[in-house]
Amino acid sequence: MRNNQGDKANALYILISILVAIAIWIYVDSSGNGGSAYETTVSVENIPVEFYGEDTYLADKGLMLLDDTESTVSVEVSGSKTALMKLDVSAIRVRADVSDITSTGTQSISWRVIFPTSFDSSNVSYKPKKPSTYAVSVNVGELYRKSVDVRCDIQGAVAEGYIAGEVQCQPNVLELRGQQAEVEKISYAKVVLPIDNIKETTTQTLTYKLYDENDREVDSVNVHPVTDRIQVVLPVNVIKELPLVINFVEAPGSRVANLDYTIEPLSVTVSGDAALLRDVDSIVLEESFDLESFSGEATYNYQITLPDGCENLSGVTRATLKIRYKDLVTATVTTSRIEYENAPEGKTVTVLTSDLPVTLRGTSADVNAVTPEDVILLADLRDVSSASGSYTVPVEVRVDTNGDVGVVGTYQIRITISDIVEDEEPGIGDENDTDSNG
Repeated sequence: MRNNQGDKANALYILISILVAIAIWIYVDSSGNGGSAYETTVSVENIPVEFYGEDTYLADKGLMLLDDTESTVSVEVSGSKTALMKLDVSAIRVRADVSDITSTGTQSISWRVIFPTSFDSSNVSYKPKKPSTYAVSVNVGELYRKSVDVRCDIQGAVAEGYIAGEVQCQPNVLELRGQQAEVEKISYAKVVLPIDNIKETTTQTLTYKLYDENDREVDSVNVHPVTDRIQVVLPVNVIKELPLVINFVEAPGSRVANLDYTIEPLSVTVSGDAALLRDVDSIVLEESFDLESFSGEATYNYQITLPDGCENLSGVTRATLKIRYKDLVTATVTTSRIEYENAPEGKTVTVLTSDLPVTLRGTSADVNAVTPEDVILLADLRDVSSASGSYTVPVEVRVDTNGDVGVVGTYQIRITISDIVEDEEPGIGDENDTDSNG
């Protein structure tokens, strides 16, 4: 028990001694030199010089730094050991400002050390190592410029049912700056765009490499492009086959089922943005082809109009419609079934037209089955309900058969409207029988 207590006491004494020694060392280091800290020096070799304004101010004046420009500086940093222990020498930078240079030739410009922002540089100092000075020698020459095309190498594929459009690079021409001998080696710049079963337009910002006319990559260390990245846009569209259609407007006796027609071509293949083509199932050549006004046989030509923003992959721009009726006849039937409705109250209506020929159309079987008794002419007298005298009024032609028969043309009848004579015998047009003629 006593031995354990003795060991603990000895350990405590040792720890206190170490702390005291450290405190004495820190005190001596910071104030042992007559109240001042003892200084030590660290050498930092071959720090690359950053030339401020080289790619902006200097280039705008048509100037550039040549290869024999002094590019590194070695310095000595002095300060207390405590201060230097906190300094990351690898983070020290040297900067020289070339923005005020206006002419070619060898010139000397001053430089300065830039310490890391996290380091308190007020406790240290620096100076150039001999034989360096606080200036670097720069050799300034005229800047050579050249523009080269930007090419894009697409690696991969779009998804099935989709098609890639023409790739777009921004910029599509790259300006290079540097010494003429170095710049002239370069023929073009190339970016690589990787894709993998994409279904929509892709936009990427990519780095590039420079190549000579033999497609060999060129070391571009001494070449200064105006930008280090290229924006690449690859449009991707959906491919869709759209049938060409005619919207027929049917009428009695004029039905699509009785047509024999062809559209050439039947369809076209188009590409476009998926959102544009999502609800498009066909291309309409004519919105309303009136079958009632068509007879015989004819050929029509149409311009194929694509949805906005789409491309015609088929290359066909016009379509042809050949159309005829399989079985269409016309016949004239004379009817005497003439009726009217909405007769004027308190007046007599006399129908002056006794019979009327009506032209019908449809298939031969349906038209030939119509008799004069099947054709009814119905006049609506609402518009002359307050009138008296003789009038020509339109009639609606009704064909009372099971067949599909249409009426060709419009028809009218003549009527006379007169006041009722009190002694008149009841008969045609009597107010008690105003829905039909006798």
